Amino acid sequence: MPKYNRPTTEAEFRANFLQKKPLMNDTEANYGSAKCLFCYDAPCVKACPTGIDIPLFIKQISTRNIKGAAKTIFTANWLGNSCGIVCPTGVLCEGACVYNEQDIVPVEIGRLQNYATNYAISSDIEIFSAGKTNGRKVAVIGAGPAGIACACELRTMGYEVDIFEAKEKPSGLNVHGIAPYKITNEEALAEVEYLQRYLGFRIYYRSPITTKEQLSELEQKYDAIFLGVGLGITAPLRIDGEDKKGVVGAVEFVEELREHRHNLSVGHRVVVIGGGNTAMDAASEAARMGADQVTLVYRRDKASMGAYGFEYDLAISAEVDSIFNAAPVAIIGDGSVSGVKFIKTKIVDGRVKIVEGSEFTIDCDMVIKATGQAKQGHLYQLIDNLSLDAKGRIVVDKETFQTSNPRYFAGGDAVNGGAEVVNAAYHGKMAARGIDQT
Repeated sequence: MPKYNRPTTEAEFRANFLQKKPLMNDTEANYGSAKCLFCYDAPCVKACPTGIDIPLFIKQISTRNIKGAAKTIFTANWLGNSCGIVCPTGVLCEGACVYNEQDIVPVEIGRLQNYATNYAISSDIEIFSAGKTNGRKVAVIGAGPAGIACACELRTMGYEVDIFEAKEKPSGLNVHGIAPYKITNEEALAEVEYLQRYLGFRIYYRSPITTKEQLSELEQKYDAIFLGVGLGITAPLRIDGEDKKGVVGAVEFVEELREHRHNLSVGHRVVVIGGGNTAMDAASEAARMGADQVTLVYRRDKASMGAYGFEYDLAISAEVDSIFNAAPVAIIGDGSVSGVKFIKTKIVDGRVKIVEGSEFTIDCDMVIKATGQAKQGHLYQLIDNLSLDAKGRIVVDKETFQTSNPRYFAGGDAVNGGAEVVNAAYHGKMAARGIDQT
């Protein structure tokens, strides 16, 4: 028997996908903030990619200045609420907390951050506003964390900002690609609506930029363009049978799940291929959707996985099975997937080598490929003099985030190849400052 029953109602879906970091109540926040030692030269601040003054905002919470705490957070990180929920705090701020040196549970920085920012959002408190108009206009391509952060920072400096988003909703992976037990659509959208209400940037939905003509028009109308497009669809495995019914990409699976929730059909026996955080999310989600068996398969050993240890533990706690040192050879089935053929592997001088004659098959009726995401190369090719590195990432100046084409700036996954929401928020903010310097 699987751990989770198949959800057939919204209530059952929510029960299966309970929040990992539920919102603190006032008592929890008072107790949690009192635990902080308010360290001088605090290691938690150094561990935060956006450099939030964590001791300050926690002190503000402890003295019941919640508005001040929210302002401290948003001033450093425009996606402060989302990051408080989805950030891997165990390896960032909370992982750096001095309590860890004494084997004491660290301060719950993420939940305290969520508490303060959620208060500002839910109470509709004005803590920032647009700057005096400076007569300059910036186009932002992509309404993900990097694009939103860039727009917010630019508006405080008086820029007019238009965001062009291909999808129907903003917030990028917060809405489309992060497991629903980490953040709900309601939380992610409420934050963007709150920021937009007080800062006044515009978002044009269902407005993909896909042609040279569109880019030329933007170049004529705007003083600068910020590329916050993130990554594309799941990268192909390039093996036989990949086109069979029942084979889906992990990013697409997560997006479908967030959109259709309990109405999404999931296989009875699911194989998830990959070893990153997205693979862990997909495996855990398939299990929570009531799959009878979910097997996670990775071509290297457990220690080589890109996923955080706590993400793997979360998947295992959902009764996901795991197999290491096995690479997919072919997806089999007559029209629809009926199994995946694998071959055992070993690592020789850091490289994956197959073990001849070690093939085996796992029966399944659904395959989720968590093999990374393709870069947005089709867009990059349309931009003149845009330099990419060997991995297809946009090359930018590390201080200004300006690309080799001086009219364009970039940040987020398009630059780092796929990192955390907090990294994208930092890139967007710093790119806005880079634009202001030009």
